[in-house]
Order: sequence, then C-alpha cells, then structure tokens
Amino acid sequence: MEILKIREHAELADKAAEWFHSKWNIPLEAYRESISECLNGESAVPQWYTAVVDCEIAGGLGVIENDFHERKDLTPNVCAVYVEKEYRCKGIAGELLNYACEDMKSLGIDTLYLVTGHTSFYERYGWEFLCPVHCDGENEPSRMYILRPRG
Repeated sequence: MEILKIREHAELADKAAEWFHSKWNIPLEAYRESISECLNGESAVPQWYTAVVDCEIAGGLGVIENDFHERKDLTPNVCAVYVEKEYRCKGIAGELLNYACEDMKSLGIDTLYLVTGHTSFYERYGWEFLCPVHCDGENEPSRMYILRPRG
C-alpha cells in the first residue's frame, strides 16, 4: 500500500474524484472542483489523499474548509474518510489519518477537525471529542473531533 498526495499525482485527479463521489454521494463536480483547487497549490486547503494497492484506490480522505456543518469557525476539516471493505481492519484508515495530519502540519496547519457518527475510532489516533454539531440536512447532531498540536 502506498499513500499518495493528489497534489503530487495529478494523473489520479479524475479517478479520485469519481471514487470519492461513489462513496459519499456528494456531486462529482464538487470533488472535481476541490481536487482541482488542491492541484493549483494556491493554499494549504483543500488537500486530498489516497491509499493505493495494486494501482487501485483502497482508501482515501480529504481536508477541506468545512464538512457541511454549522460551526464555520472549526476549520479545516478532515472529510470523506473511507476504506474499501476488503481493506478494512488493516490499519489503512489510521495510516491515512496520520499521513494527512503530518502533511497538513508541514503546510503550517497543526489543528484539524472532523465530523463523524463514529465513537471510539478516532480516539485511537489522538483525536478528542470536542462538541456536538448539526450537519446540513441532518436532524440529529454529529460528533465534532479535534486533533490538537502534539508537543
């Protein structure tokens, strides 16, 4: 398995946009626009990462300004974390998270947020529950996590 930064692998842009779209039901054009912005390199956010096994995307995640929630002040957000079923429970999500967080730190961003319905998964990787947040189109609040700078 190899983790690739989309900004360094423009050849994966379309394939990654289609892959993320197929997992999260966000319009394909939204992923294309965000990945294009990542490729232009004008700012640290957005960023996109893929875990590749045998030339196929096994997992991925992004870092965007806001992951469709009410707390616009909690930014940037890790988003779209997904690992294909056949690759789960092999540490790929954790490796992606750690890789992306270290990369963002190298770009000058050391505090990150994420919204999830999961409990206990992200804590394994140093994330702390911060507060409940309401996401667009959802009645029940989701869990907002923070990854604070490590000393």
